[in-house]
Amino acid sequence: MRIILVADHAYINGGQAKVSLESALGLSRRGHEVVLFAAVGPADPRLAAAGIRTVLLDQTDVTQARSLARFGVQWLWNAPAAARLQEVIGESDPRDTVVHVHAWAKALSPSIGPVLRGTAAPVVYTAHEYYLACPNGGFYDYPVAASCHRVPNGPACLAHNCDSRTYPRKLLRVARHALMRRTGLVQGIDAMITISRLQREVLAPYLPATTRYHDVPNPVDVAPLGHRAGPPGDFVFVGRLSPEKGPGIFAEAARLAGARAVFAGDGPARAELEARYPDASFLGWQNPDQVKQVLRGARALVFPSVWYEGQPLTVLESLALGTPVLVSDVCAGREAVRHGESGLWFRSNDPRSLADAMGHLTNDATALRMGRAAYDLFWADPLTLDRHLDGLERVYRAVAGEVARERPAARAVG
Repeated sequence: MRIILVADHAYINGGQAKVSLESALGLSRRGHEVVLFAAVGPADPRLAAAGIRTVLLDQTDVTQARSLARFGVQWLWNAPAAARLQEVIGESDPRDTVVHVHAWAKALSPSIGPVLRGTAAPVVYTAHEYYLACPNGGFYDYPVAASCHRVPNGPACLAHNCDSRTYPRKLLRVARHALMRRTGLVQGIDAMITISRLQREVLAPYLPATTRYHDVPNPVDVAPLGHRAGPPGDFVFVGRLSPEKGPGIFAEAARLAGARAVFAGDGPARAELEARYPDASFLGWQNPDQVKQVLRGARALVFPSVWYEGQPLTVLESLALGTPVLVSDVCAGREAVRHGESGLWFRSNDPRSLADAMGHLTNDATALRMGRAAYDLFWADPLTLDRHLDGLERVYRAVAGEVARERPAARAVG
């Protein structure tokens, strides 16, 4: 089978890109012809080494743009991306091809929608976030640092600035979302992959009732190392230091609990956190192997995210390494944590609730017991890359059969 993976980035810059690239490499090893179509480079060198063709547009993304006014044309409607994707898909036999979209919102734009809707090849979409439903992609209100419950593009949504920067930028997001809905990106999807129950529950009210959903959890890149030995260390936060991730909630909870907060990561909130919480430890950015070492030695991972994260890989990595997790009850990470066994849930955006949870794990015996349970529960049914690839292949076969039966009529109506 030929599989065309569509993404904003051809290198790993976060969990979304990691999943798309690891699946590309895994599918290639299984004998599929894989093409990665991406806007932003450089390309991960492992792709070429594996014989994977990479179609790279050498464009920028919104996070790297100095001026949204200059970048706005690409962000709203990336015409070169649409034209090139049309060419790549046109080179393929639709009877033996699947187009799998992982990301479009940071660089590719809604322009790929008409291309997806017009192809005879089946289209699969993995919902790593919520851009198909919400203009800012996260149902998150940045100015107040809390989840947003307004109806996307409803009157209350349009009147309120939820953007991390300015209201005009929010209006650009609304315009882009309207383009996406009107030009067929949603309608071009034949199968929707969701990575958690929460994600499907949040998305479903805003997608067509005919949407076909498939559950394919993301893979976790951790080896089975056995139960941890020795006393547990500190409470640890791993990830980007930005408001939606809740690092300030962790720092305040640690102060209330009389514990030391350790941060492995970097981001825009770091300077303020360092000034406000001088007793906290900031390790800075860590590579994947260093992150595993930090998690393996921690008393617990604290995951205080205040938005609807679909399937936080850090939570799963921690459990796989035998480290319990204290997780916010608003994100999908709670689905992986058995409350009272492999970790604890706490009320989102509530430092006191988190401090109380941390208090339970200050006891070494409790922390070690929960760590052993975390390890055993994860490895009883591990989320390996092979399991992920098995799931993808099942979806590809299913959607290819469905589209072969339905495409002529569906395209005639379209």
